[in-house]
Parts: sequence; C-alpha cells; structure tokens
Amino acid sequence: METPDLRIRAVSAADAAAVAAIYNPYVADTCATFETEPVAAQDMAVRIAEVLDAGLPWLLAEDAAGAAGFAYASKWKGRCAYRFSVESTVYLHRDHTGRGIGRPLYGRLLEEIRARRMHAVIGGIALPNAASIALHERLGFRKVAHFEQVGFKQGRWIDVGYWQLLI
Repeated sequence: METPDLRIRAVSAADAAAVAAIYNPYVADTCATFETEPVAAQDMAVRIAEVLDAGLPWLLAEDAAGAAGFAYASKWKGRCAYRFSVESTVYLHRDHTGRGIGRPLYGRLLEEIRARRMHAVIGGIALPNAASIALHERLGFRKVAHFEQVGFKQGRWIDVGYWQLLI
C-alpha cells in the first residue's frame, strides 16, 4: 500500500504536534469533528497514549512534505461485550486531500485492526461528506445507521451516519 512517495508508520508521542496540526483545521473550519476547541499537542499526546495503551493502532502517513494524515482505531464502547468492535478515524492534512493517500492509509489501518482480531469496524461520518462516504464504501463498509440532528456546530444541526465493516 505504501509507495516510494508515501510512508505509513506507527505514530509515537513525538508526533503529537504534527497530528494536532492536521486535526485542528477540521475543528476550526468544518463539521467533520464535533470538537469546537483546538487540541493542544500535549492533549493529543495523551489521546495517542490511550489508543496505544489499549493495544490499538494509530498510524501516521508521511510524504516528502511531512505528515500527510493519520488514522487510528479506538474502543467502540467501554462495556466488555464490545471488546471486538472498534471505531475508526482518519484525517488527511488539508493540502493532501484528493491525492490518493486516504485509501492506503485506511487500508493499512484495517490490516492492523484485523491483526488484532477485531470483528467490527465502525466509522462515523458527519453528514454531508461525499468524500468520506466514498472512501468507506470503496473499502467495503456499508451504511448501518443515520442519526438526525445530533450535533450542533457552525450555526447548524448536523446528521451523523455510521458505516460498518465486519472483518
């Protein structure tokens, strides 16, 4: 999945500032995330540690210009019976969207999730988001839920859809 121009590797705490730099424009300018305040690098480092401490993958995609995107899996819910289900998250640096990075990055994440013997992967998408829907569906996810007006950001109500992949 990697190319000579793209490297995908496990993230480390040292990558927290780069991850925050990719994520924070989505916080400020879009409804892709329901967070409303930027995430400081040290807070991102805590989030990274929580994912890694849970034995789940967090990946960073890099190209010649630096950090191009990240993807990770987190626990779906806290109850024990959910232990084989994860929620997937992927964000690309805004200068790197539309360059074919999302599919190999997400594909590698799915490989890592399979290696951990997870059963269900769930991707939540703030709607509308045609690019994210297309990415999920190209990777075999199917829409399983649609919640209307569950978030309020940037002066409007936002629907959220859930796509699921059984692996």
